[in-house]
Amino acid sequence: MSGESLASVHRLRTRRRRWWSQWPLALVLLGVVTALVIVAVDRFRLGSLVLATSVLLAFVLRLVLPADRVGLLAVRSRTVDLIVLGTLGATVTVFALWVPPPA
Repeated sequence: MSGESLASVHRLRTRRRRWWSQWPLALVLLGVVTALVIVAVDRFRLGSLVLATSVLLAFVLRLVLPADRVGLLAVRSRTVDLIVLGTLGATVTVFALWVPPPA
């Protein structure tokens, strides 16, 4: 009977560890939600720049963190993730600065 309770404690610890290990994704998603809120209050350029910053943060985290610490930010190989995130972050930045402000 004590073996069952030890197993359930181990599963609970593993589950908590898994949740906390996703902090890079949570940080990026917090930036994305913040960007959407800023766009919703009619600040398109600022919201777009915050979105681009969040994507570039994902790029930096994927570049710096080791594979076992990056969590769900690792979708494909490191090279593919870096190319996609870098290109998307740079493109959103360019388009956010390119769109003319409202008249």
